[in-house]
Amino acid sequence: MQFHNPTILYFLVLLIIPVLVHLFQLQKFVKVPFTNVAFLQKLVQETRKSSRLKKWLILCTRLLLFSAIVFAFSQPYISNKNTTENQHTFIYLDNSLSTNTSGEKGDLLQISTKEIIENASQKDIYSLQTNDAFFKDITYSELKNELLKVTNTSKKLELNSVLLKINSLKKNKTNTSYKNILISDYQYIYDKKFTNVTPSFSAIKIEAIKKDNISIDSVFISNTNNNNLTLNVVVKNQGEEKKNIPIAIFNDTKLISKQSYSIKKDALKTIPFTIQNQDTFLGKIQVTFSDTFSFDNTFYFSINATKKTNVLSIGNETNFMSKIFTEDAFNFTQSSLQNVNYNTIQKQQLIVLNELEKIPEILSKSILEFSKKGGNIVVVPNENSNLESYNIFLEKFENTKIGAKISDTLKITDINFSHPLFKNVFQNKVLNFQYPTTSSHYPISSKNSSKIISFENGLPFISQIKNDEQNLYLFSSAINKNNSNFMNSPLIVPVFYNFGIMSFQHSKIYYYLDEENKIDIETNLEKDEILNISNATSSFIPEQQTFQNKVSITANEQPYNAGFYYILRKKDTLQTVAFNTPKEESAVQFLDLTSLKESNPKMTVSNDISTVFKDLNENNEVHWLWKWFLALAIVSLLLEIFILKFYKP
Repeated sequence: MQFHNPTILYFLVLLIIPVLVHLFQLQKFVKVPFTNVAFLQKLVQETRKSSRLKKWLILCTRLLLFSAIVFAFSQPYISNKNTTENQHTFIYLDNSLSTNTSGEKGDLLQISTKEIIENASQKDIYSLQTNDAFFKDITYSELKNELLKVTNTSKKLELNSVLLKINSLKKNKTNTSYKNILISDYQYIYDKKFTNVTPSFSAIKIEAIKKDNISIDSVFISNTNNNNLTLNVVVKNQGEEKKNIPIAIFNDTKLISKQSYSIKKDALKTIPFTIQNQDTFLGKIQVTFSDTFSFDNTFYFSINATKKTNVLSIGNETNFMSKIFTEDAFNFTQSSLQNVNYNTIQKQQLIVLNELEKIPEILSKSILEFSKKGGNIVVVPNENSNLESYNIFLEKFENTKIGAKISDTLKITDINFSHPLFKNVFQNKVLNFQYPTTSSHYPISSKNSSKIISFENGLPFISQIKNDEQNLYLFSSAINKNNSNFMNSPLIVPVFYNFGIMSFQHSKIYYYLDEENKIDIETNLEKDEILNISNATSSFIPEQQTFQNKVSITANEQPYNAGFYYILRKKDTLQTVAFNTPKEESAVQFLDLTSLKESNPKMTVSNDISTVFKDLNENNEVHWLWKWFLALAIVSLLLEIFILKFYKP
């Protein structure tokens, strides 16, 4: 039993007063003279004993009366929580795409919201966290309104992030009782390791009926010629073998081709389509099959007119660059220092200063201006570089300098596999290739640089110096055959090819939602002019950076839905891009919460939302007892009246 006003109980001390009064009254009795008491002695003794019993009974009823009144005013109750504490319930509702499927009661997300609304207490305060929104300290009516608006989203929220949010809320509040409820399908892509400060929470798992799924994993193009190209569709099967599944490809709304295929258990299958080679193709691939998830049975891609990256090499003429920067993807030009056309510098996307002995001031100024407008630069020093001219040029890039030449043969051994330059280049980390060497190098010092490839002694062979405006790739050594055999290494192709590819982010044939997607648009904007991205149902202004001859767009949090989107300058469409749902959402593997609970003792597991909320409401329910004590006081008063009126000693 607990008390809402426990300080009232101090008044119980005052019960000593009627006890003392009663004891003094028992000591008072009157002597009455009588002629002969021989015959009355027995009657007097019996009367005195009855009188004392009556007074003791009256004392007990009065003590019971006053005690009951004191207890009633202290407001006693029975509950699992203190009434002075506020009840705060934190609810995480997973509204990712994987919850857009059918469970035993219906659509997982819709049933979850319905059961929360039906079973949540109307007295508590709530915080609601979904994958794309957070609502703090809301009432039941506000919670209901927000739940009715919840829809599926491509955004994913890590469970660790949810638990950290819970901890941050608890730090800001006192005198509050917390209950944390996490409702999710607990797809296997979640991190299975929680933080060291994991709060206690109830994990409610919502499950789909079906456990197999067909999804379009990816798309790529091969065998391109002037007339046709081969579009390869990679389909993934999770579950038993499936046969005669229809698949179709559309150009916008027009059906181009249709076929059927069979796929083995838990397998990938590539299905080729031959389509006409066009400058613009708004492709939609559709699989007709009833499975766990329907959102991954449609895939969008777009083919735009191919634009080439402009690359200019200034310095010694080499054969390897012309073989790497081929005509299908690059507009490559080589020029000696004496024949540089300065009017074309600002039209390039990548400029290579290839083993110049000296960087003239006029070239330095043009290259710096080109760099500040978004152009990329590669600098390969000469064996006999003029350090003064090089350092005057390089100091404009984060105070970069090169030191005096060191003649020492070193192996090139370390590759920074995590660098964006090598993204998707290596399937595994290569550690046993034949290391190229250099016979001399220039030590590099920079305020802000990252190593791409390093020597065996840890010094950089290729460094990237980058800030918000400039991007420079700097070699520490000449790579001609007299000084190095790097040109014979398999590394030279991906290094220089990606120098060119990354200098202009041409649009891909498709992108995934909820990822950082970068696109360069070749256009010249006027002052204060911006680009926007839109389709028939939505429009937004992406993060963008304007340069002299291009605009770099970063689409991260938006768009929200899969489909075709148009990059617009005012009302003119510059390019069409296609977005698809993240393929991780198609996984039909889910965490085993029972085994997860073994390593997380603060976690309780359930698969029924209504049961968890009913238990919570029962634990928070307060049973007030003051009415019973008030009734006891009335009974005590009536009992005293009865004794005084009817009990005659």
